Amino acid sequence: MDYSIGEVSKMTGLSPSTLRFYDKEGLLPGLGRQGGKRVFDDDHVRSLRVIECLKSSGLEIRDIRKFMELTTKGSASYAQRKTLMEKQRAKTLEQIDEMQQTLAVLEYKCWYYDEALSRGNEDFATDAPANLPARGRELYKRAFPRDGEEGAR
Repeated sequence: MDYSIGEVSKMTGLSPSTLRFYDKEGLLPGLGRQGGKRVFDDDHVRSLRVIECLKSSGLEIRDIRKFMELTTKGSASYAQRKTLMEKQRAKTLEQIDEMQQTLAVLEYKCWYYDEALSRGNEDFATDAPANLPARGRELYKRAFPRDGEEGAR
């Protein structure tokens, strides 16, 4: 089935200007035109979902373009495409680890300020983490696995 740029915009949540940019950058090989207007098909819509995934994983436009060009080569490019995906997967896993560490710090800090608010002071954190309540010690150790990198407050 064929779709207009407006229809694809509604289907994907991407603005028409983003769709034009992707076309201009060569991210949509084989995109046709009828009467000067872009005509998208189901394969283009699927490609746009992959492009957005790759983009959100931090892959640069030039590398996404390279990947999309490889897709036009069929089975001859499977190994190259797989290598690119594995590399980006590893980077994404690193980002997830970093975000989990960030979340651990935020969870500790939320607990810390809940305690300070309920007690009206920060005396509970004297000699942290050793003298923190059990929940606080647990959160502190997750947030700061190498004790001493960050103060308790």
